Amino acid sequence: MAGIFQFKQFAVDQTGCAMKINTDGVLLGALAEAKSPQNILDIGTGTGVIALMLAQRFSSSKIDAVEIDESASLTATKNFKNSPFADRLKLFHQDFEKYFEEHPERKYDLIVSNPPFHINSLESPKANKKVAKHTDKDFFEGLITGITKHLTESGLCWLILPISTAELVKELAASDGLFLQRKITIHSFEEDIPHREILVLGTNNIKLNDSKFVIYKEPKVYSEMYIAALKDFFTIF
Repeated sequence: MAGIFQFKQFAVDQTGCAMKINTDGVLLGALAEAKSPQNILDIGTGTGVIALMLAQRFSSSKIDAVEIDESASLTATKNFKNSPFADRLKLFHQDFEKYFEEHPERKYDLIVSNPPFHINSLESPKANKKVAKHTDKDFFEGLITGITKHLTESGLCWLILPISTAELVKELAASDGLFLQRKITIHSFEEDIPHREILVLGTNNIKLNDSKFVIYKEPKVYSEMYIAALKDFFTIF
């Protein structure tokens, strides 16, 4: 059926969503982790794919997902209800700042986000694309402040970002009491310069774990590390 992306344990309907399933999202869903996370928050869930992947990986977790776009939130709600993990997933149709304001007491062991990232760039011609992909420094300041307040003591925040945006977020996190604990640079091919960074932030100042993730071994051939990361999800593996 058109618009349906079939995973091994669930399906994702992408109809009406500005941001379709993409490499950034599935990598975050496959790699993000924390020690036995019981409460997880997905900020800007879109189709709900990252939340669904985390629900599959962490079978005892409860996951809250926030999405500001009305069409995407309706789609994600349907995807949650149609999944085997429906009783552990909850969608909140609002922006993350409003969500944090209304739930000041909530703390999370794991917070994830594949956020909008074109800071001060040209506007997209489509309104929903603009919401999904265009933002500015204020967005990330609010995001980091909210994350800092809502992580548990040992909780972790995982973000996937373009390199230039990652540099800004590192600065904002450092000024707000969050420490960069892990960094994963994402490369299309082994010799390519990185085009994304996954930042792992927490309240504890520990030695930085710096690593590299390569998507393709050669054109149209996935790397072993990509296959290992997605083999529990993609039907092609």
